[in-house]
Amino acid sequence: MRVQAGAYASELLIEKSTQLETRDAGLAAEITLGVLRRQGQLDFLIEQFSGRPIEKLDVEVLLALRMALYQVRFLDRVPHYAAINDSLNLLHAARKASAVAFANAILRKATDVEVEIPTGHAVPAWLLEKWIGDFDRETALKIAAASLEVPRLYQHIPPGAEPPFGGKETDVPQCFQIDSPDPRYRIQDIGSQAIVPLLNLEPGSRFLDVCAAPGNKTSQALETTPHLIAADASLPRLKGMKALGVPLVMADATKQLPFAAGAFDRILVDAPCSGTGTLAHNPEIKWRLTAGDLPRFADRQREILKNALAVLAPGGLLVYSTCSLEREENEQVTADVGDRVQHEIRRIPGRDAGDGFYAAVIR
Repeated sequence: MRVQAGAYASELLIEKSTQLETRDAGLAAEITLGVLRRQGQLDFLIEQFSGRPIEKLDVEVLLALRMALYQVRFLDRVPHYAAINDSLNLLHAARKASAVAFANAILRKATDVEVEIPTGHAVPAWLLEKWIGDFDRETALKIAAASLEVPRLYQHIPPGAEPPFGGKETDVPQCFQIDSPDPRYRIQDIGSQAIVPLLNLEPGSRFLDVCAAPGNKTSQALETTPHLIAADASLPRLKGMKALGVPLVMADATKQLPFAAGAFDRILVDAPCSGTGTLAHNPEIKWRLTAGDLPRFADRQREILKNALAVLAPGGLLVYSTCSLEREENEQVTADVGDRVQHEIRRIPGRDAGDGFYAAVIR
C-alpha cells in the first residue's frame, strides 16, 4: 500500500528487512519486486480470469490477487495452495471478506488454465509505443522484456585490489559480475560504473560532482583525484556520504552554484531523471511515470547543465549523464550546447548489460 502511495519498494524493503528473518526478508523482496516488475502481466491475467477491468476492483483485492498470481505463475518457492490461502487471509485481514469467494475462483482458474501473456504487457502501452518510435520495435520489446528480469549483481573494485570472490570480469574497467556480494567492495550497476571513466580524470583534476548522492560515482572518482567536491540538493542524502571524507556542499543546481566561474577542470552532472533505464531495479517507476512528466524533468536538467557549465574551466570537460532512455532527457537536453558535445554513449537494457544509461562528453 505504501508503494501505491508513492514510496520506493527498495527503500521500504531495507527498512522492513530488519524486522524479518533472513529467509522471510528474501521472500518478501522477491514477491514485492516481482509483482511490480510483472504488474501489467498480472493485471492482464486478472482481467482474463475475472471478466472485470482492474479499475473496478478495490485496491486491497487487486494487491492480494497480484501477489498470489505472481507466486502461482512465476515463483516456484511457494506451493500454490499456500500462496492462495495467504492471499485469502490477507483479504480477511483487510476486512474484504465479501471478496474472498471471488478471489478464490480467480486464483483456482489461474492454477488450471494456461493463458499466453503478450510481451507488450511488461510496460505501459504508451511507454512501449514511445520506445518503438524512439528506437525500433525489436529494441523496444527487448527493453520491455529486460524490465521483467531480476538484475544481475556487479561490484566495483579499487585499482590494484584483488577481484571479488567468484567475480567475472566485464568490459567496464574494474567492474565484476558476481553471484553473491563480496563484503570488501560496494555493489554498483555496470551501467553506472561506465560513466566516471568518461571524465578522463587525472590525479590533479579539480573535480565537482554536481548531483552526487548517494555517492557511488563520487567514490569511484576519488580513486583517481583527491581534489573533489560533492554537491547535492538533499542534506539527508549528503549526510550519507560523510564516510567518503570529501567536502560536501548542499547546493540546488537548478540555481546558480556557489563556486567561482571556471573553478573545475572536470564536472559530472549525473542529473535527476525519470529512471526508465533502471526499471529492473526500480519497477514501480514504469507504473507511475506519465508522458507529461518528461518535459518537467528536461526543464530541470537544462537548468542544472547550464549552471554546471558556468563553473567549468576553459578547456575543461563535463560529463552529462542520466539513467533514462528518453531522448527528451538526453539528446534533446545536450543539443542546447551544440558542437561542444564531443561524443555520446547509450546503454540499452536487453542489448547491453545492466541498467540503461546515456552520457555526453562536453568540452
